[in-house]
Amino acid sequence: MTKATSGKTHRADELVTVSGVSAHFAVRSGLLRRRTGTVKAVDGVDLVIRRGETLGLVGESGCGKTTLARTILGLRPADEGEVVFDGHVISQLPPRDLKPLRRHMQLIFQDPYASLDPHATIGRSIRAGLDIHGIGRAAERSAIVADMMNRVGLDPALADRFPHEFSGGQRQRVGIARALVLNPQLVVCDEPVSALDVSIQSQILNLIKDLQADLGLTYLFVSHNLAVVEHVADRVAVMYLGRIVEIADREALFGAPRHPYTQALLAAVPQPDPTHRRTEAPLAGETPSPDVDYQGCRFRGRCPVAIDRCRTQEPELAGPVNGHRTACWRVADGL
Repeated sequence: MTKATSGKTHRADELVTVSGVSAHFAVRSGLLRRRTGTVKAVDGVDLVIRRGETLGLVGESGCGKTTLARTILGLRPADEGEVVFDGHVISQLPPRDLKPLRRHMQLIFQDPYASLDPHATIGRSIRAGLDIHGIGRAAERSAIVADMMNRVGLDPALADRFPHEFSGGQRQRVGIARALVLNPQLVVCDEPVSALDVSIQSQILNLIKDLQADLGLTYLFVSHNLAVVEHVADRVAVMYLGRIVEIADREALFGAPRHPYTQALLAAVPQPDPTHRRTEAPLAGETPSPDVDYQGCRFRGRCPVAIDRCRTQEPELAGPVNGHRTACWRVADGL
Protein backbone atom coordinates (compact mmCIF):
# COMPACT_ATOMS: atom_id res chain seq x y z
CA MET A 1 0.00 0.00 0.00
CA THR A 2 1.21 3.46 -0.89
CA LYS A 3 1.78 5.98 1.85
CA ALA A 4 0.83 9.58 1.23
CA THR A 5 3.55 11.28 -0.73
CA SER A 6 2.16 14.71 -1.63
CA GLY A 7 3.62 17.85 -0.12
CA LYS A 8 0.48 18.43 1.95
CA THR A 9 0.41 17.57 5.63
CA HIS A 10 -2.09 14.85 6.56
CA ARG A 11 -3.27 15.36 10.12
CA ALA A 12 -4.04 12.42 12.39
CA ASP A 13 -7.67 13.51 12.81
CA GLU A 14 -8.24 13.51 9.03
CA LEU A 15 -9.39 10.12 7.81
CA VAL A 16 -9.83 11.18 4.17
CA THR A 17 -8.08 13.99 2.31
CA VAL A 18 -9.17 14.85 -1.23
CA SER A 19 -6.79 17.17 -3.10
CA GLY A 20 -7.58 18.58 -6.54
CA VAL A 21 -9.60 15.51 -7.56
CA SER A 22 -11.28 15.43 -10.97
CA ALA A 23 -13.36 12.69 -12.58
CA HIS A 24 -14.21 13.06 -16.27
CA PHE A 25 -16.32 10.99 -18.65
CA ALA A 26 -16.03 10.93 -22.43
CA VAL A 27 -19.00 12.01 -24.55
CA ARG A 28 -19.20 9.88 -27.70
CA SER A 29 -21.51 10.17 -30.68
CA GLY A 30 -21.93 9.00 -34.24
CA LEU A 31 -21.67 5.58 -35.80
CA LEU A 32 -18.00 5.22 -34.87
CA ARG A 33 -18.63 6.47 -31.32
CA ARG A 34 -15.97 9.14 -31.62
CA ARG A 35 -15.24 11.32 -28.65
CA THR A 36 -16.98 14.65 -29.04
CA GLY A 37 -16.68 16.11 -25.57
CA THR A 38 -15.97 15.56 -21.89
CA VAL A 39 -18.33 15.58 -18.92
CA LYS A 40 -16.54 17.04 -15.93
CA ALA A 41 -18.54 15.28 -13.23
CA VAL A 42 -15.99 16.23 -10.57
CA ASP A 43 -13.69 19.14 -11.31
CA GLY A 44 -10.85 19.97 -8.94
CA VAL A 45 -12.38 19.16 -5.55
CA ASP A 46 -10.57 19.65 -2.24
CA LEU A 47 -12.22 18.04 0.77
CA VAL A 48 -11.39 16.66 4.20
CA ILE A 49 -13.41 14.09 6.18
CA ARG A 50 -12.45 14.01 9.83
CA ARG A 51 -12.47 10.88 11.95
CA GLY A 52 -15.75 10.26 13.73
CA GLU A 53 -17.75 12.96 11.96
CA THR A 54 -20.61 12.92 9.50
CA LEU A 55 -19.90 15.09 6.49
CA GLY A 56 -23.02 15.84 4.46
CA LEU A 57 -22.58 16.26 0.71
CA VAL A 58 -25.55 18.00 -0.91
CA GLY A 59 -26.59 19.42 -4.26
CA GLU A 60 -29.01 18.96 -7.11
CA SER A 61 -29.12 15.74 -9.12
CA GLY A 62 -26.27 15.62 -11.62
CA CYS A 63 -23.92 17.86 -9.63
CA GLY A 64 -21.34 15.07 -9.15
CA LYS A 65 -22.04 13.92 -5.59
CA THR A 66 -22.15 10.19 -6.29
CA THR A 67 -19.17 10.31 -8.67
CA LEU A 68 -17.11 12.05 -5.99
CA ALA A 69 -18.18 9.45 -3.42
CA ARG A 70 -17.24 6.59 -5.76
CA THR A 71 -13.87 8.19 -6.45
CA ILE A 72 -13.19 8.55 -2.72
CA LEU A 73 -13.98 4.85 -2.27
CA GLY A 74 -11.65 3.90 -5.12
CA LEU A 75 -14.51 2.46 -7.19
CA ARG A 76 -13.25 4.57 -10.07
CA PRO A 77 -9.79 6.14 -10.45
CA ALA A 78 -9.34 9.89 -10.18
CA ASP A 79 -8.37 11.45 -13.51
CA GLU A 80 -6.50 14.16 -11.63
CA GLY A 81 -5.60 14.81 -8.04
CA GLU A 82 -5.12 12.60 -5.02
CA VAL A 83 -7.31 10.75 -2.52
CA VAL A 84 -5.63 9.82 0.76
CA PHE A 85 -7.37 7.37 3.07
CA ASP A 86 -5.89 6.83 6.53
CA GLY A 87 -2.48 7.93 5.31
CA HIS A 88 -2.52 5.84 2.10
CA VAL A 89 -2.79 7.28 -1.40
CA ILE A 90 -5.59 5.22 -2.97
CA SER A 91 -6.61 7.30 -5.99
CA GLN A 92 -4.42 5.36 -8.43
CA LEU A 93 -4.02 2.01 -6.70
CA PRO A 94 -4.72 -1.12 -8.77
CA PRO A 95 -7.51 -3.39 -7.43
CA ARG A 96 -5.06 -5.93 -5.96
CA ASP A 97 -3.33 -3.29 -3.81
CA LEU A 98 -6.60 -1.62 -2.90
CA LYS A 99 -8.29 -4.79 -1.64
CA PRO A 100 -6.74 -4.76 1.89
CA LEU A 101 -8.18 -1.27 2.38
CA ARG A 102 -11.62 -2.07 0.99
CA ARG A 103 -12.79 -3.62 4.24
CA HIS A 104 -12.24 -0.24 5.92
CA MET A 105 -14.36 1.66 3.35
CA GLN A 106 -17.95 0.53 2.84
CA LEU A 107 -21.06 1.78 1.06
CA ILE A 108 -24.75 1.86 1.99
CA PHE A 109 -26.68 1.92 -1.27
CA GLN A 110 -29.68 4.06 -2.12
CA ASP A 111 -31.99 1.29 -3.34
CA PRO A 112 -32.62 -1.47 -0.77
CA TYR A 113 -34.38 -3.53 -3.44
CA ALA A 114 -31.77 -3.52 -6.22
CA SER A 115 -28.72 -3.69 -3.95
CA LEU A 116 -29.44 -7.21 -2.63
CA ASP A 117 -29.05 -10.44 -4.57
CA PRO A 118 -32.59 -11.89 -4.79
CA HIS A 119 -31.16 -15.42 -4.98
CA ALA A 120 -29.08 -15.12 -1.80
CA THR A 121 -30.37 -15.30 1.76
CA ILE A 122 -29.86 -12.15 3.78
CA GLY A 123 -27.42 -14.00 6.04
CA ARG A 124 -25.31 -14.89 3.04
CA SER A 125 -25.43 -11.30 1.76
CA ILE A 126 -24.30 -9.92 5.11
CA ARG A 127 -21.56 -12.54 5.41
CA ALA A 128 -20.16 -11.94 1.90
CA GLY A 129 -17.53 -9.44 3.01
CA LEU A 130 -16.26 -11.77 5.71
CA ASP A 131 -15.92 -14.55 3.11
CA ILE A 132 -14.11 -12.33 0.62
CA HIS A 133 -11.57 -11.11 3.15
CA GLY A 134 -11.19 -14.48 4.88
CA ILE A 135 -12.13 -13.20 8.32
CA GLY A 136 -12.68 -15.92 10.92
CA ARG A 137 -13.87 -19.49 10.53
CA ALA A 138 -17.41 -20.49 9.55
CA ALA A 139 -18.75 -20.50 13.12
CA GLU A 140 -17.11 -17.16 13.89
CA ARG A 141 -18.58 -15.60 10.74
CA SER A 142 -22.04 -16.82 11.67
CA ALA A 143 -21.65 -15.27 15.13
CA ILE A 144 -20.51 -11.96 13.64
CA VAL A 145 -23.48 -11.93 11.27
CA ALA A 146 -25.90 -12.67 14.13
CA ASP A 147 -24.41 -9.89 16.24
CA MET A 148 -24.66 -7.40 13.39
CA MET A 149 -28.26 -8.38 12.67
CA ASN A 150 -29.08 -7.71 16.30
CA ARG A 151 -27.37 -4.31 16.11
CA VAL A 152 -29.49 -3.21 13.15
CA GLY A 153 -32.74 -4.49 14.66
CA LEU A 154 -33.16 -7.76 12.78
CA ASP A 155 -33.82 -11.16 14.37
CA PRO A 156 -30.83 -13.46 13.58
CA ALA A 157 -33.37 -16.28 13.13
CA LEU A 158 -34.32 -14.58 9.84
CA ALA A 159 -30.87 -15.07 8.32
CA ASP A 160 -32.05 -17.91 6.05
CA ARG A 161 -34.82 -15.87 4.47
CA PHE A 162 -34.63 -14.12 1.09
CA PRO A 163 -34.90 -10.36 0.35
CA HIS A 164 -38.41 -10.59 -1.13
CA GLU A 165 -39.69 -11.65 2.29
CA PHE A 166 -38.77 -8.29 3.83
CA SER A 167 -40.10 -4.74 3.68
CA GLY A 168 -38.09 -1.86 2.27
CA GLY A 169 -37.01 -0.67 5.71
CA GLN A 170 -35.92 -4.18 6.69
CA ARG A 171 -33.96 -4.57 3.47
CA GLN A 172 -32.13 -1.32 4.16
CA ARG A 173 -31.25 -2.67 7.61
CA VAL A 174 -29.76 -5.67 5.81
CA GLY A 175 -27.78 -3.29 3.62
CA ILE A 176 -26.51 -1.43 6.67
CA ALA A 177 -25.52 -4.70 8.37
CA ARG A 178 -23.67 -5.79 5.22
CA ALA A 179 -21.74 -2.51 5.15
CA LEU A 180 -20.81 -2.63 8.83
CA VAL A 181 -20.01 -6.33 9.26
CA LEU A 182 -16.35 -5.71 8.37
CA ASN A 183 -16.04 -3.02 11.07
CA PRO A 184 -15.08 -0.27 8.59
CA GLN A 185 -13.71 3.15 9.41
CA LEU A 186 -15.47 5.06 6.62
CA VAL A 187 -19.05 4.46 5.47
CA VAL A 188 -20.46 6.30 2.46
CA CYS A 189 -24.24 6.63 2.77
CA ASP A 190 -25.51 7.29 -0.75
CA GLU A 191 -29.07 8.62 -0.38
CA PRO A 192 -29.77 5.81 2.14
CA VAL A 193 -33.37 6.80 2.92
CA SER A 194 -34.62 8.40 -0.31
CA ALA A 195 -36.25 5.17 -1.52
CA LEU A 196 -38.07 4.57 1.78
CA ASP A 197 -41.46 5.67 3.08
CA VAL A 198 -41.31 8.83 5.16
CA SER A 199 -42.56 6.87 8.18
CA ILE A 200 -39.51 4.59 7.95
CA GLN A 201 -36.89 7.22 7.11
CA SER A 202 -36.56 8.55 10.66
CA GLN A 203 -36.06 5.03 12.02
CA ILE A 204 -33.21 4.34 9.61
CA LEU A 205 -31.61 7.75 10.22
CA ASN A 206 -31.70 7.23 13.98
CA LEU A 207 -30.23 3.75 13.53
CA ILE A 208 -27.39 5.17 11.43
CA LYS A 209 -26.63 7.76 14.11
CA ASP A 210 -26.78 5.22 16.94
CA LEU A 211 -24.42 2.87 15.12
CA GLN A 212 -21.97 5.70 14.57
CA ALA A 213 -21.87 6.40 18.29
CA ASP A 214 -21.54 2.70 19.19
CA LEU A 215 -18.92 1.75 16.58
CA GLY A 216 -16.97 5.00 16.16
CA LEU A 217 -17.80 5.32 12.46
CA THR A 218 -17.05 8.13 10.05
CA TYR A 219 -19.78 8.95 7.52
CA LEU A 220 -19.90 10.67 4.16
CA PHE A 221 -23.63 11.26 3.82
CA VAL A 222 -24.68 11.99 0.22
CA SER A 223 -28.15 13.45 -0.24
CA HIS A 224 -30.23 16.05 -2.07
CA ASN A 225 -32.57 16.28 0.94
CA LEU A 226 -31.32 19.12 3.12
CA ALA A 227 -33.77 18.37 5.92
CA VAL A 228 -32.26 14.90 6.26
CA VAL A 229 -28.71 16.25 6.14
CA GLU A 230 -29.49 18.82 8.83
CA HIS A 231 -30.61 15.95 11.08
CA VAL A 232 -27.48 13.81 10.72
CA ALA A 233 -24.49 15.91 9.60
CA ASP A 234 -21.79 17.63 11.64
CA ARG A 235 -20.49 19.56 8.64
CA VAL A 236 -22.02 20.13 5.21
CA ALA A 237 -20.39 20.55 1.78
CA VAL A 238 -22.52 22.00 -1.03
CA MET A 239 -21.68 20.87 -4.56
CA TYR A 240 -22.56 22.48 -7.88
CA LEU A 241 -21.44 21.30 -11.32
CA GLY A 242 -18.53 19.27 -10.00
CA ARG A 243 -17.21 21.88 -7.55
CA ILE A 244 -17.63 22.50 -3.83
CA VAL A 245 -19.14 25.99 -3.52
CA GLU A 246 -19.63 26.14 0.25
CA ILE A 247 -18.62 24.12 3.29
CA ALA A 248 -19.32 24.83 6.95
CA ASP A 249 -20.46 23.39 10.24
CA ARG A 250 -24.12 22.41 10.18
CA GLU A 251 -25.28 25.26 12.41
CA ALA A 252 -23.40 27.89 10.40
CA LEU A 253 -24.54 26.64 7.02
CA PHE A 254 -28.21 26.22 7.88
CA GLY A 255 -28.30 29.33 10.05
CA ALA A 256 -26.39 31.74 7.81
CA PRO A 257 -25.71 30.35 4.32
CA ARG A 258 -23.44 32.59 2.25
CA HIS A 259 -23.45 31.23 -1.30
CA PRO A 260 -26.51 32.17 -3.41
CA TYR A 261 -26.86 28.53 -4.49
CA THR A 262 -26.98 27.30 -0.88
CA GLN A 263 -29.49 30.02 -0.03
CA ALA A 264 -31.69 28.92 -2.93
CA LEU A 265 -31.51 25.25 -1.91
CA LEU A 266 -32.51 26.07 1.65
CA ALA A 267 -35.32 28.34 0.45
CA ALA A 268 -36.77 25.38 -1.47
CA VAL A 269 -37.02 23.13 1.60
CA PRO A 270 -40.73 22.57 2.41
CA GLN A 271 -41.92 24.30 5.58
CA PRO A 272 -44.19 22.46 8.04
CA ASP A 273 -46.05 25.69 8.85
CA PRO A 274 -48.97 26.10 6.37
CA THR A 275 -49.12 29.85 7.08
CA HIS A 276 -45.50 30.38 6.04
CA ARG A 277 -45.10 32.45 2.89
CA ARG A 278 -41.83 32.45 1.03
CA THR A 279 -40.08 35.75 0.45
CA GLU A 280 -37.13 34.29 -1.45
CA ALA A 281 -37.25 33.92 -5.23
CA PRO A 282 -37.05 30.29 -6.39
CA LEU A 283 -33.91 29.11 -8.15
CA ALA A 284 -34.36 29.83 -11.86
CA GLY A 285 -33.39 27.61 -14.75
CA GLU A 286 -31.93 24.14 -15.00
CA THR A 287 -28.45 22.93 -14.09
CA PRO A 288 -26.21 23.63 -17.12
CA SER A 289 -24.53 20.79 -18.97
CA PRO A 290 -21.32 19.60 -17.28
CA ASP A 291 -19.63 19.03 -20.67
CA VAL A 292 -19.11 22.77 -21.24
CA ASP A 293 -15.85 24.57 -20.46
CA TYR A 294 -16.90 27.42 -18.22
CA GLN A 295 -15.28 30.80 -17.84
CA GLY A 296 -15.96 32.54 -14.58
CA CYS A 297 -18.42 31.32 -11.95
CA ARG A 298 -20.39 28.36 -13.22
CA PHE A 299 -23.43 29.41 -11.19
CA ARG A 300 -23.61 32.92 -12.65
CA GLY A 301 -26.32 32.07 -15.22
CA ARG A 302 -28.77 31.24 -12.42
CA CYS A 303 -27.48 33.63 -9.77
CA PRO A 304 -29.73 36.61 -8.93
CA VAL A 305 -26.82 38.67 -7.55
CA ALA A 306 -23.98 37.97 -10.03
CA ILE A 307 -21.48 40.79 -10.60
CA ASP A 308 -19.18 41.52 -13.55
CA ARG A 309 -16.28 39.65 -12.00
CA CYS A 310 -18.38 36.44 -11.98
CA ARG A 311 -18.31 36.36 -15.81
CA THR A 312 -14.53 36.26 -16.14
CA GLN A 313 -13.02 34.67 -13.01
CA GLU A 314 -13.99 31.48 -11.22
CA PRO A 315 -14.07 31.99 -7.46
CA GLU A 316 -12.00 29.71 -5.24
CA LEU A 317 -13.27 28.17 -2.02
CA ALA A 318 -12.04 30.74 0.49
CA GLY A 319 -12.30 31.39 4.19
CA PRO A 320 -10.79 30.03 7.42
CA VAL A 321 -9.08 26.70 6.84
CA ASN A 322 -11.34 24.85 9.27
CA GLY A 323 -14.29 27.23 9.18
CA HIS A 324 -17.02 28.54 6.91
CA ARG A 325 -15.64 28.55 3.36
CA THR A 326 -17.44 29.89 0.30
CA ALA A 327 -16.66 30.13 -3.43
CA CYS A 328 -18.38 33.42 -4.22
CA TRP A 329 -16.98 36.77 -5.33
CA ARG A 330 -19.66 38.76 -3.52
CA VAL A 331 -18.72 37.08 -0.25
CA ALA A 332 -14.98 37.53 -0.95
CA ASP A 333 -15.51 41.23 -1.72
CA GLY A 334 -17.74 41.74 1.32
CA LEU A 335 -20.78 42.73 -0.76
